[in-house]
Amino acid sequence: MNYENASNLFSKINIKLTDIQFEQFNSYEELLIDWNEKVNLTAITDDYDIWLKHFIDSCTINKYITSNSTLIDVGTGAGFPSLPNKIIDTSIKLTLLDSLNKRINILKDICEKLNLNNIDFDHNRAEDLGNDIKYREMFDFATARAVANLSTLCEYCLPLVKVGGYFICMKGSNCDEEIENAKSAIKTLGAQIKSIERITLPSSDNERTIIIIEKISTTPLEYPRKVNIIVKKPL
Repeated sequence: MNYENASNLFSKINIKLTDIQFEQFNSYEELLIDWNEKVNLTAITDDYDIWLKHFIDSCTINKYITSNSTLIDVGTGAGFPSLPNKIIDTSIKLTLLDSLNKRINILKDICEKLNLNNIDFDHNRAEDLGNDIKYREMFDFATARAVANLSTLCEYCLPLVKVGGYFICMKGSNCDEEIENAKSAIKTLGAQIKSIERITLPSSDNERTIIIIEKISTTPLEYPRKVNIIVKKPL
């Protein structure tokens, strides 16, 4: 994608794309396609779709993330949604969490080649990290995109968020029932839904839902539970 088209796309989500950021996104795309031939990272390989459905989609949450904040991306996969936001705001202190070490190693390579710093890489499971005193309630923000249902995601992510912080969950358009079913879990875990934003990606009919969940009290120590219990007995 050329700079004019990329800049136009980003302007539609109120982000002014710099030349350096454009080059980083271009390199990100090239590395993503190259690594995807060796390891399955994404089913989206078309140039325009990568920019729209990965880069632009990820950055629709940028307005919610404050500068110089700490952010953990749970089940980050190929780095979405956190890495595009890191490119836009390099002050974010980022932790990339994934249960597959192969993906973590790929992300290390991508971040090194994009010259992105102040990033921690963690090969681990969210339910284990949430019970680790080093990580529990230590982050200003947690993000997750297309990882699991909302109730399960809340149990993975909210124990990692400090009181006063936020879990930003990215979902598709048809998630009203999922949101309703997660309200009990959100309350149990010490949080509340602050806002729900329905958006359509620029120049497309791709609808998305952004759920902002505010941490208002400490998560009880019994959460997160083991993954088999979370699956069998969701909150």
